[in-house]
Amino acid sequence: MAQVEATTERIIAADAEAVFDALADYKDVRGKVLPAHYSEYEVREGGDGEGTLVHWKLQATSKRVRDCLLEVTEPTDGQLVEKDRNSSMVTTWTVTPAGEGRSQAVVTTVWNGAGGIGGFFEKTFAPKGLARIYDELLANLAAEVEN
Repeated sequence: MAQVEATTERIIAADAEAVFDALADYKDVRGKVLPAHYSEYEVREGGDGEGTLVHWKLQATSKRVRDCLLEVTEPTDGQLVEKDRNSSMVTTWTVTPAGEGRSQAVVTTVWNGAGGIGGFFEKTFAPKGLARIYDELLANLAAEVEN
């Protein structure tokens, strides 16, 4: 199995702290900024950053739906890590200052892909599809926090 990775980033016209706080707010903000690819969103424990347990289904393609149960940690300032209990998928959100009143939000997801020809196609196409989903999510997040 090869590791598959998808990374997307966006400059947001808001302070890094405000962007991070919005991302870490699973109770009120996160559910609002998720694109239509996500369904059955539910906070099961916590709701604000570290210690949150959140569930959703991610429909990456018409045939591929991933049932996710994510444990959230904050290993360093400005970083959220979501580890899926149902798979090898790990998503890391990093928010850093990018000048006066601006921040850079970077999201990287890695998982163990399939082997063989299916794995080749997954490694080739899945990152692009996930990047489109994350582009939309980051655009929604920007609209939520930009003044």
